[in-house]
Amino acid sequence: MLVRALFVLLSLASPLLAAPASRPATQPVPQLQILPLPYDQASFTRDGMEVARYHFGAALNRPFLYPLIGPSGRSLVRMGHPRDPTSHSHHNSIWISHHDVNGVSFWSDSRKGIISHQKIEAYEDEGAAGAYGTPTAAIRSLNHWISTVSADGKPQSIVLMVERRQTRIDLLPDNELLLTIDLQFETPPKSTAPVTFGKTPFGPIGVRMAKTIGTHDGGGVIRNSEGAVGEKEIFWKSAKWVDYSGPITNQAIEGITLMDHPLNPGFPTGFHVRGDGWMGASLTLNEAKTIEPGKPLKIRYGLYVHNGKPEVKDLAATWDKFAKAAPPGDLTPKKK
Repeated sequence: MLVRALFVLLSLASPLLAAPASRPATQPVPQLQILPLPYDQASFTRDGMEVARYHFGAALNRPFLYPLIGPSGRSLVRMGHPRDPTSHSHHNSIWISHHDVNGVSFWSDSRKGIISHQKIEAYEDEGAAGAYGTPTAAIRSLNHWISTVSADGKPQSIVLMVERRQTRIDLLPDNELLLTIDLQFETPPKSTAPVTFGKTPFGPIGVRMAKTIGTHDGGGVIRNSEGAVGEKEIFWKSAKWVDYSGPITNQAIEGITLMDHPLNPGFPTGFHVRGDGWMGASLTLNEAKTIEPGKPLKIRYGLYVHNGKPEVKDLAATWDKFAKAAPPGDLTPKKK
């Protein structure tokens, strides 16, 4: 009887003594991830810490990026002009806009023209290495450029232009990073009329640097690829890149290099810069640019977030690598 009871107990325990079942192989956690947030925002995080955030709420005049975190852990960009927050409220850190699209200004906050986010088409953060051999992540979004006021002042809602955007980050050594913005502008579906970016220095990309990096309020310096230094030498001059560097803490100097791409129309572009911490690449500084139906306009800009005040030769090498990286091609989602 005792032997039989012992046999029963061993039979019941045998599954517990068996070798543990094999578990599915776990995937490594990507160093760079995109974290969707409430109120129409999405955060790029490196090892769980935010490095940039994309804002695309319906109430905004345009989508924008804020903050953009430098190696020291502080944002290298800001919202608004440090001395004129009212008339420069449209200075939304890092933003895409233009002063004249078929005669409508999307640059100011008048809301006569708004860039309306339609949808996120993809979050891409699977941990794959990008062109730099480092982790990369991207947000693909669809925007409509909408005219809200007719020529006689009456309310309207007319889509003048469709914009597809890829906002991508590549991690670099020493907590540096590269932000690449790819833009694809096209006429609305079924439209037979062209869209024209009028001649103006305002657009399509603007960058409002942190106050301490500006040359007026901080100890910053502006340089370009042609060896020019300061606002007077760089203002409205053509260049491959412009760099804005300055103090972000009492111990750290950091900066951003805004880079034009050789495939962009009018390369090298003119740059609109100011000593108060403002810089932008001016696609239509010298002439208007028209988009014909069925012929999208594709533009690419890079923002290199870096430590210190790099030598010009080092910035040139960074631009060269950016220039050789292949653009993403057609940003229109493929039909499944």
